[in-house]
Amino acid sequence: MNSTLFFNELWKQYAHKTPSANKVKSLLTEENETIFNDHIAIRTFDDPRTNISVIAKPFLAMGYKEINEYHFEAKKLYAKHYEHADNPDAPKIFISQLLSHHFTEQLQKTVKELLDNVERTIFDQDDLILKGRVWETPSYEIYKNLQQESEYAAWMYVNGFCSNHFTVDVNKLNNFKNLTSLNNFLKENGFVLNSSGGEIKGTPSQFLEQSSILADKIEIEFIEGIKEITSCYYEFAFRHKQENGKLFTGFIANSADKIFESTDMKLQEV
Repeated sequence: MNSTLFFNELWKQYAHKTPSANKVKSLLTEENETIFNDHIAIRTFDDPRTNISVIAKPFLAMGYKEINEYHFEAKKLYAKHYEHADNPDAPKIFISQLLSHHFTEQLQKTVKELLDNVERTIFDQDDLILKGRVWETPSYEIYKNLQQESEYAAWMYVNGFCSNHFTVDVNKLNNFKNLTSLNNFLKENGFVLNSSGGEIKGTPSQFLEQSSILADKIEIEFIEGIKEITSCYYEFAFRHKQENGKLFTGFIANSADKIFESTDMKLQEV
């Protein structure tokens, strides 16, 4: 699959699980905006069959290069970001993984058994990120148990392999010169922002400001019946120029830490 088809399919699957994304795009299009994607985020487990190195394979084949790594001690996550070597307009790729060995033996056992029950050849396929949930129908009891330790783990258990979020490049919008004006526009149109750590994460002095709407909730079939669970969300990024005059292209761990919470069920229940 060529890169254009790959990214189109990634967006198609994401938008199907994230109705808000298309609603935001439609609203911005009505404002005569053209949407450019700043980055795509992907989640995974740190198991050797599914870790960052595995998920990154198709992007490396497209010409992406590893740029930086990030540590999230509180949430027990690790991440890397990638940029295309020749095309600065290509969306950046941010891949995070759960550090399962920092959790209880029960969580580690649950993740291992989950993956052990999947045909190994599935994990060897270059388009794993397009496969969604490759294991059997989830158990709501297991979901709740995972959620007690890690919202991230619970989210992965239900959603599987997919894009966790796409991101509007606010710098390339014409009618919104900063993140505050865009956030106000979104709220005026009924969207609820992730306010954990403030509606805007990051500062101009850090060269990156980010915000996001809360994840959509979709109906998921569990063994025990249908439940509404968070799926994916839409993010917005505004990048500032560094001392060298170039836009910052990296990420801020403290900001990303709060952005992760856009899928947390607890934020949907307040």
